[in-house]
Amino acid sequence: MFPTEIKLHRKSRILEVHFEDGQVFELPAEYLRVHSPSAEVRGHGPNTAVLQIGKENVNINDIQQVGNYAVKLVFDDGHATGLYSWEYLYELGSQQEQYWQRYLEALKDAGIERQAPSNS
Repeated sequence: MFPTEIKLHRKSRILEVHFEDGQVFELPAEYLRVHSPSAEVRGHGPNTAVLQIGKENVNINDIQQVGNYAVKLVFDDGHATGLYSWEYLYELGSQQEQYWQRYLEALKDAGIERQAPSNS
């Protein structure tokens, strides 16, 4: 599944991705950041993922295409590792509600309260 268009809405911190099957996903920068495919976030083996906290106001500074299979997102908190393949972006979009709820539950289980993002 290939994207036909990728738009970054900086003010709302949303990455809008259109796919060839007609699906359109609006993926918040915070959601993309906490689900980064990088080893820094996912870990280096089973059960070594690192819970990402304090990313409520993160934004995307740059999108760099990598070949014909992925993009590298450069976040304003300095995170720039991990390649978001077309398949992974589609998965993040199609599973957004479940993945987000799982993230919120992990924060709760860790005793961490998520702050409301600022509107600036």
